[in-house]
Amino acid sequence: MRDEEKVVFEYPNGYSEDTSHLWPLPATRENKMVSQLDEVTRESEEKSVEIFDLLDNVYNEFLEKEEKITKTLELFERNIVLLERLSSKFPEVKAFALSLEKNRVAIREVDRVLETFRANNDSLLECMEIMQYQDINRQKIERVINVMRSLSNYMNNLLDGRVEDKSRVSSAQHITGDTHNELVSNDEIEALLSQFAS
Repeated sequence: MRDEEKVVFEYPNGYSEDTSHLWPLPATRENKMVSQLDEVTRESEEKSVEIFDLLDNVYNEFLEKEEKITKTLELFERNIVLLERLSSKFPEVKAFALSLEKNRVAIREVDRVLETFRANNDSLLECMEIMQYQDINRQKIERVINVMRSLSNYMNNLLDGRVEDKSRVSSAQHITGDTHNELVSNDEIEALLSQFAS
């Protein structure tokens, strides 16, 4: 429990171990729907923010590296222009031709790396879009939670009585003539269902 709230639950009049199957479970923090949904949306939002921050950091790092690779590519392109001129002016110097070929190979490799970075950036953007979709779903769940709270408040106000439960007349747990604790037997339920089916 977050706020160390103590839940005090009083069993209704007539509740006992023998009649417990006739009563709904008591409302505790573990089985309150709104509390559970609140917890899920809170944790979901926290984790979504963490994931989004990580994706954003990786995306920014990729952009930074892509910029550096682009500058390296421009350097190789300038080298090629220079080496082409040198190779044409001095064809007998094989080092210029060899360096020219190595720079062309390097450009192809750098182009492949750059394409990989761009593809990964696109994938990261898709992940960020998916995370935004996830956030929209979380907001929808929060809207449902608010509707449930409103309905709960409305029902509580609608059913609110001025008489304390202890002061009420207790409900009959056993009516003279009853031979068992069940209100309706399984055979009676089956008979009713078969009547409705016909």
